[in-house]
Amino acid sequence: MAGIDESKPFVSINIAVLTVSDTRTAANDTSGDVLVSRIEENGHRVFDRKILPDDQGALRDQLASWCENPEIDVIITTGGTGVTGRDVTVEAHRALYEKEIPGFGELFRWISFQKIGTSTVQSRATAGVCKGTYMFALPGSTGACKDAWDEILTYQLDIRHRPCNFVELMPRLTER
Repeated sequence: MAGIDESKPFVSINIAVLTVSDTRTAANDTSGDVLVSRIEENGHRVFDRKILPDDQGALRDQLASWCENPEIDVIITTGGTGVTGRDVTVEAHRALYEKEIPGFGELFRWISFQKIGTSTVQSRATAGVCKGTYMFALPGSTGACKDAWDEILTYQLDIRHRPCNFVELMPRLTER
């Protein structure tokens, strides 16, 4: 049965948050704020937080730098997952993925469909693994960030979640 196994000890992980936007600042980054508060409320640590413009090279460089840091377990980006010319977050992510996690985007869009209907097809939310670091690309809306965290990530980033979760796989992500 799916759920949290309270007999297992919780494991806190380090998460980096990147907001991708040409217009957001620390003062109005509501999606980043939602993620930070949920990460901390769930007992995890925000290792780093940044805001960068929609520039594929700069995004890829920042993501690669975080993937090289053995202290960062997870990277969550918000913004730039749409279909406009400036939306390049997915391309920056996929340039680094060693393995994609297609089920994340599929599940996110299924959850989103329940709330916004067919407009969910405009989201290219994605996830993958790079150098033992999980990477999740979420849309820029606060609602999308809440949905992704509350209905997927809160469980998959909790080692106590059964029948399985991403955290228990962390030691094996770099196996050959």
